Amino acid sequence: MKAITRFAPSPTGYIHIGNVRSAIYPYLLARQTNGKFILRIEDTDRERFVEGATDLILDTLKWLGIDWNEGPIVGGTHGPYFQSERKELYLEWAKKLIASGRAYADPTPKEQIDAYRNECNSKKVPFLYRNFRPTNPPAWQPGLPLRFKAEPKDYSWHDEVMGDMHAGPETQDDIIIIKQDGFPTYNFAHIVDDAEMGVTHVMRGVEYLSSTPNYLALYEALGLQMPYFVSLPHILTPTGNKKLGKRDGAKSVTEYRDDGILPEAMLNYLACLGWNDGSEQEIYTKDELISKFSLDRIQSSGARYDETKLLWLNGQWIRRLFTEQGVDTLYDRTVGFWPDSAASASPEYQKQVLSIIYDRLKTLSDLKTMTDYFFRDPEINLDLLINNKFLKKLSEAELESLLKVTVSKLSTLNSWDADSLQNTLNQLLSETGKKPAELFSLIRLSVSFAPFSPALNLTLETLGKESTIFRLNAVARAI
Repeated sequence: MKAITRFAPSPTGYIHIGNVRSAIYPYLLARQTNGKFILRIEDTDRERFVEGATDLILDTLKWLGIDWNEGPIVGGTHGPYFQSERKELYLEWAKKLIASGRAYADPTPKEQIDAYRNECNSKKVPFLYRNFRPTNPPAWQPGLPLRFKAEPKDYSWHDEVMGDMHAGPETQDDIIIIKQDGFPTYNFAHIVDDAEMGVTHVMRGVEYLSSTPNYLALYEALGLQMPYFVSLPHILTPTGNKKLGKRDGAKSVTEYRDDGILPEAMLNYLACLGWNDGSEQEIYTKDELISKFSLDRIQSSGARYDETKLLWLNGQWIRRLFTEQGVDTLYDRTVGFWPDSAASASPEYQKQVLSIIYDRLKTLSDLKTMTDYFFRDPEINLDLLINNKFLKKLSEAELESLLKVTVSKLSTLNSWDADSLQNTLNQLLSETGKKPAELFSLIRLSVSFAPFSPALNLTLETLGKESTIFRLNAVARAI
């Protein structure tokens, strides 16, 4: 069947990785079945509404390459796609419940409801508002909360991830469906919207599983066909003992993007966080995910968040972009990630640096710390030389002598290319009798004073003859 799915975030703050995974799975299913993926903004909680949050949602989805068939910007036949603009529609459905005797106005003050709740707590019994339902409620009018009138009974249903489920009457209550401010609650609005938009598969976090009996009662009272339910397990902290939250270091997707994570890597990682196709494959393109995705391979237990794995995947995607699409494609992604010292460098030189450093990058932001010495002379740090594990056995006089010999040898080079440099470096090893770890470490640190650098011959080729010899001489004089 052609699946019609939806992603319905609330604009109440930044969009985190749990939110995004709830968009990825319905997107993959819709694309795989040539169905529809709908974006709907659930903005009826006006107290928690955050200005600009909707733009963040749209921007994040576009960055990840998740496009929608209906929703904000693109429009569609089931709009509007902001719940705050659909109030009249919810009222129409609410009036059907009033007419059938399945909804009532609730004039009970909050203080009285709190008293009922405290009474139940003192008796150590569950608080169910239906046990305190007003006997003669007034006719409903805007300004009064509207409650659904439960008729508790046993419910059984199937969840595509959790399997066959069952719940008894104790799980159902008189839930509010229209709030005092006239906006619907999530419990009511999403059912109306899903029905109006023809949604076939409802995918959301497993935390909504306990509310499903109330949803089933509403479907039944409204005469609606139930969709397929797909409960997505939590993303857990690295220790696996609780749901990942802001206090556990969970960042917004925007922060990951600003840190230099590629969208391909983020999509790949989140899709596989709680799902696999049964193979050992770890790197998936979007097209591969669409082709291989299946509901029955979503795991029912929580998936541990592992930022180390995300960084590894990102490094793999950086290399993949370079090897498959070339330096120009990867370079286009690096805008804003170079060190300030690179500002005056030509794009051609930046690409040359990128082409020898790309395979060491875990994130694009690593460019700031790993390439600065290509664009300006590094500050000389003799302690870094003297305390290097390969150089600390050599005296300062030996270090100075080796640098002078190196300068003398390199100065005679007519062709400053990687092959010629490697041959010259090999000759220096033979003439000085030093081990590669000693001589090469001395040269590498003297030109970069960085903990890591690409292959020495490539580094020297990129720096150029004049800069290389200048830096080696400067260090020799400083020792």
